[in-house]
Amino acid sequence: MNRVNADDLDWEETDRGEGVGWRRKRLAAGGGGDDLGCSLYELPAGKRAWPFHYHAGNAEALYVLSGEGTLRHADGTTPLRSGDYVALPSGEDGAHRVINDSDGALRYLMVSTMRDPEVLVYPDSDKVGAMAGAAPGGEGERDVDAYFRRGDAVDYWDGEEG
Repeated sequence: MNRVNADDLDWEETDRGEGVGWRRKRLAAGGGGDDLGCSLYELPAGKRAWPFHYHAGNAEALYVLSGEGTLRHADGTTPLRSGDYVALPSGEDGAHRVINDSDGALRYLMVSTMRDPEVLVYPDSDKVGAMAGAAPGGEGERDVDAYFRRGDAVDYWDGEEG
């Protein structure tokens, strides 16, 4: 058994400019978790988290600890508030993005299976991401970590010898 206290972990900060930014503590990594990921997120007022996306191989779940916001999902948007739990299955039905459209901070847990390799899909930008060697949110070097527009796809045999 491994135990970690969130107060003993440092925040990792991400600021992607206008309207996108968050703080994160990787609880599972701090506690030695390998098969199940869990991160504590703090989304400041007016900010959005990761781009709208879904995972082909990993399921996620969101649990709101405090604050309010909005979850953008495959069927539209849903308000979020303290105590809300949302299951996000792998595949298109699990597409999501967390938005803090409130005046205060939004704190939530994201839990995920840690399957590797993984393919991610970004419907807004029509991109696909492929990663292998470390699951999304996982620690360590990846053998593959690449993102492509779907329109850049080539035939399986393109560039290969007959």
